[in-house]
Amino acid sequence: MIPIVLGISFILFSIMNLTPGDPATIALGLAASEEELDAWREERGLNDPFFSRYFKMMTSMLHGDFGKSYRTNQMVRDEVFPRVPTTLILATGSALFMILIGIPVGIISAYKQYTIVDNVSMLLALIITSMPAFWLGLLLILVFSLKLDWLPPMGIESARSFILPCITLASAMTASLLRMTRSSMLEVIRQDYIRTARAKGATEKRVIFKHALRNALLPVITVIGLSYGAMFGGAMVTETVFAIPGIGSMLVNSVRMKDTPVVVMCVIIIAVFISLINLVVDVLYTYVDPRLKTQFVKN
Repeated sequence: MIPIVLGISFILFSIMNLTPGDPATIALGLAASEEELDAWREERGLNDPFFSRYFKMMTSMLHGDFGKSYRTNQMVRDEVFPRVPTTLILATGSALFMILIGIPVGIISAYKQYTIVDNVSMLLALIITSMPAFWLGLLLILVFSLKLDWLPPMGIESARSFILPCITLASAMTASLLRMTRSSMLEVIRQDYIRTARAKGATEKRVIFKHALRNALLPVITVIGLSYGAMFGGAMVTETVFAIPGIGSMLVNSVRMKDTPVVVMCVIIIAVFISLINLVVDVLYTYVDPRLKTQFVKN
């Protein structure tokens, strides 16, 4: 995780500093004099050499100091950390929606291969995957908020406010999980031990859930883990559409303002979260697949 964080921080710091745009001009406006701009840059160390600024930033981060925002002049951690729970709730709700819809429908689609149920589910999965998140979000707002007046269109006033954003964020991932579950189940139910279990008189429910599903879970768990991390890091479009004050929307606004300290901290939080999710997925492998657990114990 440490090399990943260091690499991401350096690449991101380079992009923010080498791309066109002057944060001093953005912060003070075009009417500011050259003396005011130089004083603003000098106060924040922007006149120092590139590598000097990077090492100074990383040293401060190791001591828990992420600096001050160029835009608000407030401590970065005080602005970013309060927004993390909102994005985490949004990503977790989306992941639950994805699991509750994608896995059962994928199992049914595999069990009823080439039937009308399978064809309809795969067609819907293809259509949903092709929908851009911003377009789907606006469509849901138009139908369920403006036309039917069932759910709030934006903000996070209550738990109901997360329903439309969670559906929007989880839609494409749900379709991917559905297809992966179907493919994995189809591969497993053709195995010899499945035919043996049926020959011994095991019920279809036991064959599907006890024998087939458990052995088909490894790629499914991988998709869930990767999707969960992608939801946490890729919630910026959904948060922007639904005006949710999470780190995704803050990241978008900070990039526009070239607010390097805020951007670096947001991306590092996302990188650490995704790395932890990958670690959890690797640990889950040993509990789902007894062969991996045996190999781990031997090593």
